[in-house]
Amino acid sequence: MNPRRIPAVYMRGGTSKGVFFHLRDLPRVARERDALLLRVIGSPDPYGKHTDGLGGATSSTSKVVLIAPSAREDCDVDFLFGAVAIGEPLIDWSGNCGNLTAAVGPFAISEGLVAPVDGLTRVRIWQQNIGQRIDAFVPVRHGEVLEHGEFMEDGVPFPGAEIRLEFHEPQPEAGDGAVLALLPTGKPQDELAVPGLGRIRATMITAGNPTVFVRADALGLTGRELPDEINRQRKLLAQLEAIRAAAAVRMGLADSAEHATASRPATPKVAWVARPASYRSSAGVEVGAERIDLLARIMSMGKLHHAFTGTGSIALAAAAALPGTLVAEIARTLPGVPTRIGHVSGVLAVGAEVSRRAGDGWRFDKAVLSRSARRLMSGWAHLPASSPGQPQSA
Repeated sequence: MNPRRIPAVYMRGGTSKGVFFHLRDLPRVARERDALLLRVIGSPDPYGKHTDGLGGATSSTSKVVLIAPSAREDCDVDFLFGAVAIGEPLIDWSGNCGNLTAAVGPFAISEGLVAPVDGLTRVRIWQQNIGQRIDAFVPVRHGEVLEHGEFMEDGVPFPGAEIRLEFHEPQPEAGDGAVLALLPTGKPQDELAVPGLGRIRATMITAGNPTVFVRADALGLTGRELPDEINRQRKLLAQLEAIRAAAAVRMGLADSAEHATASRPATPKVAWVARPASYRSSAGVEVGAERIDLLARIMSMGKLHHAFTGTGSIALAAAAALPGTLVAEIARTLPGVPTRIGHVSGVLAVGAEVSRRAGDGWRFDKAVLSRSARRLMSGWAHLPASSPGQPQSA
């Protein structure tokens, strides 16, 4: 491997973009690997622009994906996701990206890791970060991944081919050998003591990615907010981070709030929800209250997400299906019907199934959502000759 250039593919998946690599092309030592990936993306960048890298300087576009043939008999490829901090030398490997999951199947087929089958090719993905089996159903024509289609998703300006994703129950052999319960505290609602805010009701759940939900009105919000409105409010951003950090400790994901903020910025996510109401999306489109089951906004790496994270939508749909949660109290949903989320860019429908098992509490069974994906560029990621520096690794 030439250390100054690495084979890479730049891909869009859902409303996110990231740089995809074959694991075999990267250093085996995690610290060296992370230093290389940080330099490819252009982090840390004190100017917040990723001017000297391939990152897009947002939480949706500062991402890396590592793919390898799977050693598991029930999967085709292993998928490791990294959320790259913009201003800090940090890659958070603690969670998944539901949007970029949509690009894993097309990458695996195009790169020869999975044989194409005309019609729909099923790619069985092992999500290493959280230990989850995901099946991607990728449209294929004449042995090639089909990218053009009529499928539209709010937050993406052009149509594409629909890729259906099925997320299955996490498995206990993931990561450090333990998978958190669907409700880490054992309750559908808890009270969090948040410095500077007081006590606030929250639902903490681990479907998709670990996520904490609060009511919009508890924060003086409506659920109709747009990014520019939220991202300039320093006091509110600090409150949201304090909620997120307190939830991380309560969920057993961090030893302290300070540790959660410094070393685990990607998970858990924090989101707020409100009852259905008409609003104007970031594209200026009127979204009627009758089109949605609830309003929701979600933070990602310290900023309001420009749409809604894929894994966050899974967590929300699971919470909507689970009696007693804040989301279930607010959402206008029916059993077995996908939850329609009114987010910044428009509407996203996600279906989730949960079940109660004797002596084991509530469990996440399955979630289904559709996204599109496209290969944007293939070739080499080039690095300067000097050392990319020493990163931290979460």
